[in-house]
Amino acid sequence: MTTTTVKPPTWFWVVGVIALLWNLMGVFNYLSQAFNKQLILEGLDEAQRGVFEGIPAWATAAFAIAVFSGTLGCIGLLLRKKWARPLFIISLLAAIAQFGHWLFINNAVEAFGPSSYAMPIIVILIGIYLIFFSKQGIQKGWLK
Repeated sequence: MTTTTVKPPTWFWVVGVIALLWNLMGVFNYLSQAFNKQLILEGLDEAQRGVFEGIPAWATAAFAIAVFSGTLGCIGLLLRKKWARPLFIISLLAAIAQFGHWLFINNAVEAFGPSSYAMPIIVILIGIYLIFFSKQGIQKGWLK
């Protein structure tokens, strides 16, 4: 029995490495928020501090799920595994939950300004792209 392996193009690896670095930055941001909360609070004004302190445990958990499942998805992508796609879906759903709270329940825009929309939009667009990228990898035989 012979198996044929479809080699992904070079740009597949470039996208995979960039995506992994992106998600590792998210892990770093999560860990900074989780373990350096007091330092972060010192740099905020009163309104911003109120928003930051108003983040419930479930939104923090969604943040953790988003960044860690996205990172594991990128590792799966680089290992050429199909299980990367469900991890990217979980990551996107968790990010939507987290940012939904941040923007629409916690009213971060009032405290931080309209630039509060930038990162959620970027993260969600990259999340959608990684889902479709991994789907393409599965369809082309790059992911097994």
